[in-house]
Amino acid sequence: MKLATLLFLIQQVDIEEKMNNAPDGSYEIGVVIGTYLPFVVLVALAYFVYYKAKNRKDLDD
Repeated sequence: MKLATLLFLIQQVDIEEKMNNAPDGSYEIGVVIGTYLPFVVLVALAYFVYYKAKNRKDLDD
């Protein structure tokens, strides 16, 4: 538990600081995409698992 908390604190990135120090607009777009992409992938994975579990044929309702 302590290790996970420590890793979380180490990996936190200040997005506003990156945006203010961005050399141009395309870097800002990359930061935004890189920030939200993991959440989008997790939501898509969760939906896929839900869809597959819902449509299982071997379960009797």
